[in-house]
Amino acid sequence: MSKLVILDGNSLAYRAFHALPLLSTTTGYFTNAVYGFTTMLQKIIRQEQPDYLAVAFDAGRITFRNKDYESYKANRKSTPDELRPQFPLIKKVLKAFNIPVLELEGYEADDLIGVVVRDAEKRDLEVLIVSGDRDLLQLVSDKTKALITRKGISDLECFTPETVKEKYGVFPSQIPDLKGLKGDQSDNIPGVPGIGSKTAIKLLNQFSTIEECYTNLDKLPAKVASLLKEYEEQALLSKKLATIALDAPVKVDFSELKVEEPDYEALLDLFQQLEFRSMLKSIQQNAPIQVVSTPEAGKDYGLVKSVAELKEITEQLKKEKGFAFCMQREGVSPHNSPLSACGLAWGNSCAAVVLATDPEEREQMINCLNSVMGDQNIEKWCHDAKAEMIICKRHSISLTGVTADTMLAAHLLNSSLSNPSLAEIALKHLNQAVNFAEDESGSAQRALIIKKLWPVLKEALEKDDLYDLFAELELPLSAVLADMELQGIKVDTDLLKAMSEEVQKHLLDLTAEIYALAGEGFNINSSRQLGHILFEKLKLPVIKKTKTGYSTDAEVLEKLSVYHEIPRKVLEYRQLAKLKSTYIDGLQNMVSEKTGRIHTTFNQTITATGRLSSTEPNLQNIPVRDELGRKIRKAFIPSEPGWLLMAADYSQIELRVMAHMSRDPHLIADFQHGEDIHTRTAAKIFGVAPEDVTPELRRKAKGINFGIIYGITDFGLARDVGVSREEAALYIENYFQQYPGVKRFMAQTVIEAREKGYVQTILKRRRYLPDLLSSNRNVRAFGERTAFNTPIQGSAADIIKLAMINIYRELQEMGLRAHLLLQVHDELVFELPPEEVDILVPVVRSGMENVIDLVVPLKVSIEIGQNWNDMESVD
Repeated sequence: MSKLVILDGNSLAYRAFHALPLLSTTTGYFTNAVYGFTTMLQKIIRQEQPDYLAVAFDAGRITFRNKDYESYKANRKSTPDELRPQFPLIKKVLKAFNIPVLELEGYEADDLIGVVVRDAEKRDLEVLIVSGDRDLLQLVSDKTKALITRKGISDLECFTPETVKEKYGVFPSQIPDLKGLKGDQSDNIPGVPGIGSKTAIKLLNQFSTIEECYTNLDKLPAKVASLLKEYEEQALLSKKLATIALDAPVKVDFSELKVEEPDYEALLDLFQQLEFRSMLKSIQQNAPIQVVSTPEAGKDYGLVKSVAELKEITEQLKKEKGFAFCMQREGVSPHNSPLSACGLAWGNSCAAVVLATDPEEREQMINCLNSVMGDQNIEKWCHDAKAEMIICKRHSISLTGVTADTMLAAHLLNSSLSNPSLAEIALKHLNQAVNFAEDESGSAQRALIIKKLWPVLKEALEKDDLYDLFAELELPLSAVLADMELQGIKVDTDLLKAMSEEVQKHLLDLTAEIYALAGEGFNINSSRQLGHILFEKLKLPVIKKTKTGYSTDAEVLEKLSVYHEIPRKVLEYRQLAKLKSTYIDGLQNMVSEKTGRIHTTFNQTITATGRLSSTEPNLQNIPVRDELGRKIRKAFIPSEPGWLLMAADYSQIELRVMAHMSRDPHLIADFQHGEDIHTRTAAKIFGVAPEDVTPELRRKAKGINFGIIYGITDFGLARDVGVSREEAALYIENYFQQYPGVKRFMAQTVIEAREKGYVQTILKRRRYLPDLLSSNRNVRAFGERTAFNTPIQGSAADIIKLAMINIYRELQEMGLRAHLLLQVHDELVFELPPEEVDILVPVVRSGMENVIDLVVPLKVSIEIGQNWNDMESVD
């Protein structure tokens, strides 16, 4: 039997809009409803495999029902501003999928669905309705089922005639009668006042329809009969309003509803505009579209496997201004992947150089490549320069003159893109869908796309005034980071093993204590079992629930700690277990067998603010405020016997950046006088002399200072510093009274961001903020906090990046043996021989403090020691 699937467009769009966060493109178009709707659509098509498919929409708010009853749906809120413009986009998606759209002025989508469903049943089709509107349950029959949304966009409930009767107490055909009697508040259908669901169901089980109820009034209880008599006209009108109009004048040609192949090119173009990355990837994999592996003109050298062929190509490359290249590795990480080929693209030609497996011939090919790869005067264009530099260095390929990195450029143009792939960038900036070959020829295809992309990206960078940031900061930084990753940092594995045993013993002791307190053993890592102990056995108050049961997250356990000892011990257990698995044991597993060091990966294209992040391992999250975290830092040691580690940390760089950007005279004066900013803030806010500021007052002031940068609310500050919301609100008010320039800066930044659509750092890094246009107060408030935090956090990130480049270059020029190893937040970590201490300290201090001119001085604290924890100040 053939199948028709018909979707209620309006209902599903509303469901998607409210189920998903307010997503938007970098240009400010809201897309959460489009994304959710498209996700549901694709899932339905995939699961149901329909032969016929259509989507029905309301054509407007006024229908024939409003003529019968002016207040019909009058209580419905108007369509949210963020949703309204998404309906045309949803219809564009449907057009690209070649799915017919049904709508008729004066009628609701329900009416059109009803007409099509009954027609389909006459044609002996199996029918499936998909909606969030339970009015459509009246159409359910032996041939028609309904999928009704429950929660989110993936939770759907299937209804048959039997399940409708079981859930609502009446048959599908009685749904209008049920609403006629009890009314429907959501549609403003009045029904009969005084008759609720139970009475209505009882009446319809006895008499089937409203009309039969009226012919049998004498058999009804006096009160019910009286109500029905009094509101007879209203009851019959209510039933009419709730009844789907199966006589709606809509003509449907079922041949036009037959499922067709999507217009893949239109879908790719649309998903690119909407920035639906996962959907783009899916379409790219499934669409019958392949990248053209040869240039439009010129020569494709194919697979180059001999030194003689390679020499012919390198001679041509020497005549070029520049060329694109792509190293094809046989793994994900450039640190341990073998190199199989090098793709090249120049002029109107391309080639894939397959590196020989014979050691002697391979060396000859690499030497040949080096004649151009190592020529500083020939520009090199690539994707992910840092990874290319690492793999080239590992395989003895000299690489200089890199002037283009498509991944860095694309991320600067749209900071919401994290590690954008070459295929994604090509689709967005070339409007070209690409499926790269998996063999060596894929490297040439990639090089060709890089070559095409770079002029387009460069023009976009220049247009947005981002080229200097790219050429003078991000691209040079990639070389610094590549060297840092290759250098790695040594860890004391013996110390880590001893710590692991110590922590394991502590975990076993904690487990025994928790079991004793609970009176039984259970899986501490199981939220369900822990919830049973806390809330069912111990009867502790339930703070919040999840879809699967009781919540036992950290916030809940913190609140429960005042009632019982188990929550506090579970928190301690979790923290220890996480540190053990992630760092104490995890670090040991990440030590390279070849170098004996850990080689973390520094990411330039992950965060929207410009901050660096690190992975495998993530060194940004090692706690430094508790004893165990400090012990973990103690395991980081110099790689050479007798050498030292040096840590240089910016002092309150974000607050200094805020002073510079806000131009607040009081904040500037505090920094220019060299005073402790937290003590000074405490004195001003709490109205005491600086010498009378206690450690507790300074702690609160510190929370306020850094909280202001992140747009902290009175609720957040109260939680962080341990005071009431009223006190926290007063602290924030006092802060702005003492530093009015900061408040003006925050307000002005939001105004300008709303006008421009983006904010900028001191070095002109951009971040687009469509959330500022939201009518949702919470979403808009988040956008405002992001607006004034990003310039400060991003500027601080840019400053330390610039310092890294300058110091790295100076170390090279001076021929020092010292190495820059790590960047963690506002801190740089070096290793050095003792005899270079007196040389490196002033180099690093000057490189960090004099990297940029601000209205307040930048200050750096420098410490030196035999490990990352046990250090002494050299200030």
